[in-house]
Amino acid sequence: GYVPDFLNPAPAGPAPTLAAERDAIRAAPAVRVRQDLDHLARHQGTLGPRLRALHNDPQGLLAKVTAEIETYWELALAPYWARIRAVLDTDILYRARLAAEHGTGHLLNDLHTSLSWDNNALRMARRKQPLTRTTAGTGLLLIPSAFTGPGLRTRTTPPDPPQLAYPARGVGSLWQARPVTRADTLSAVLGRSRTLLLTELEIPASTTQLAHRTGLSPAGVSQYLTALRNAGLVSGHRAGRSVLYARTTAAEVLLQAASA
Repeated sequence: GYVPDFLNPAPAGPAPTLAAERDAIRAAPAVRVRQDLDHLARHQGTLGPRLRALHNDPQGLLAKVTAEIETYWELALAPYWARIRAVLDTDILYRARLAAEHGTGHLLNDLHTSLSWDNNALRMARRKQPLTRTTAGTGLLLIPSAFTGPGLRTRTTPPDPPQLAYPARGVGSLWQARPVTRADTLSAVLGRSRTLLLTELEIPASTTQLAHRTGLSPAGVSQYLTALRNAGLVSGHRAGRSVLYARTTAAEVLLQAASA
């Protein structure tokens, strides 16, 4: 179904904060809110009393809407966000590597079974309304998600770039228990701190994040990561102003052997 576009503003960067998203919703022009609610009414047939009140007074009630969103976030998402975000970050690293090694066309063809790229047009199965480059806005915003289900979700509101939300890789195993690595067996070979960092890198992380999670000093983390990188067990990937470190295939094999 249709979700009013003012609730899903175009992000200002690759990882906007909850506060930034909230402020963008509150800043939605009244005319945009009313247009979106009119569009929702055509989908639903009518608007309930709360939506009619929002239609009549967007500026007065948007703060209440965002307060409800924040309450929902704290109760339903915040306790699990680190785990969910890890899946999303891992997906982005995978897609970036795919694009770098094989090109954007390969990346688009790998996103979803209903999506295909033929070097001229991006085609989506069961979508009948064409969208030209001149009317779509600049670029294409790809959004990995843990909440789309098996399908795709789109948002097209020029002049913003079209948004394409797709199921992130690894969502199916998001809540599965993971095998515990026997750190003692590796510590005898790699040392306790290096082993600790490898086990923490189940999800990509920066030096600062690893220092916070492990209790090691940032300088120590940096030194150990350099050693692990030189040994081919860790790779670094720039993400904005930070460098995210991830385990390599060799490290995964090593940890799997230690867990057996």
